[in-house]
Amino acid sequence: MPEYALTIEVRVHPVGATVVVLAGELDYHTAPRLHRAVERTAETLPLVLDLTLLSFCDSLGVAELLFAFRRTRIAGTSLALVGTTPDVGRLLAMTGVDRVLPCHDTVEDAIAALHRGG
Repeated sequence: MPEYALTIEVRVHPVGATVVVLAGELDYHTAPRLHRAVERTAETLPLVLDLTLLSFCDSLGVAELLFAFRRTRIAGTSLALVGTTPDVGRLLAMTGVDRVLPCHDTVEDAIAALHRGG
């Protein structure tokens, strides 16, 4: 699978959160790139994973979402997902991950919830 099957954009939101935007496919071939990107984020900031443009996710992709969740918990911060597509949302529901990782419609909603503590 080509390297460009997943694009990852990392930015710091002005109110104090790291936003990681994923576009393409999060799978066996691309999951290690998300792992490295999450490892490079500031541990002290809440983390938002924007999945709006994610067209596919497999079990290794789910494992990386859970890695990001564990990393934020250990650091004493929080994680939120944004904009899961119907297919990705079904996978998260089937695996029960949707009950662990809060999902919001927009990045702004996620950041507001993270700063409220929810």
